[in-house]
Amino acid sequence: MRQELMSLPKTLAEDVARNLVMVARLLDEDPDAAYGYSRVALRLASRVAAVREAAGFASYATERYSEALAEFRTCRRMTGTVDLWPVMADCERGMGRPERALEMAGAPEVHKLDRAGQVEMRLVAAGARRDMGQNEAAVVTLQSSELASNAVHPWTARLRYAYADALLAVDREDEAREWFAKAVEADHTGSTDASDRLAQLDGVAFVDVLDDEDDDAVVPGDDTVEPSGADAEHEDEDDEDDEDEDDEPEAKATADERPAAPVEEPEVDLTDEADPSAFLENPFKEPSRDTED
Repeated sequence: MRQELMSLPKTLAEDVARNLVMVARLLDEDPDAAYGYSRVALRLASRVAAVREAAGFASYATERYSEALAEFRTCRRMTGTVDLWPVMADCERGMGRPERALEMAGAPEVHKLDRAGQVEMRLVAAGARRDMGQNEAAVVTLQSSELASNAVHPWTARLRYAYADALLAVDREDEAREWFAKAVEADHTGSTDASDRLAQLDGVAFVDVLDDEDDDAVVPGDDTVEPSGADAEHEDEDDEDDEDEDDEPEAKATADERPAAPVEEPEVDLTDEADPSAFLENPFKEPSRDTED
């Protein structure tokens, strides 16, 4: 990409490069912002193949499949490579033309793809089959030596996930669970939600405790609660009592300043012989006073 930008004046090349960097940084987390930067780069250097490719992926991420396909086709003409063939076929799917995607899956260009590209093409073809309601054919399409391999590649998790999802679509739940588990083993970067799908099949329900606590929390600034029924009546009585107390503040203060009267302890007859065992069983029970003289 740097080599392609060297064909531009230095200042212009730097401006284009900055926009391409922002496209790469934002493509996953904020596709719309990435799309905006790609349009700026495209306006500055539309004859650079890397710019057309970046613009194509930004359009693809924002589901502007027609724009994306046009950019990818232009990039392919400029470079002469077939690396973008799978994503071009997926754009056909996005535009509602799965038949065209299947035609591209059987084109001679597929044989020129590397192994990763061929796996991507297989994923696109299986998706096109499912778009056409051919779920069983989608399962067969994904069955390959790459799927059976125990080696883990960057595309392994996605391939296993797609196969598990296809099995689930034809009601082969036990096999789908097995392949979702295999997808979890290969998904070291979290590129799929295979773990969540596996948990759903196992009947595991996740509860967000923080949301429950937020529901029970008191809203700041809302200290008033409207009482109803008997509570409202009690509150009115309490208000009247408060008003009466406010009318006689001095009397209340005088009453508060009075010393508390000593509490007389009841006399306990320790010679109670009526039922001594009862006192031992419950030492907090006052002995009976009904003793015989």
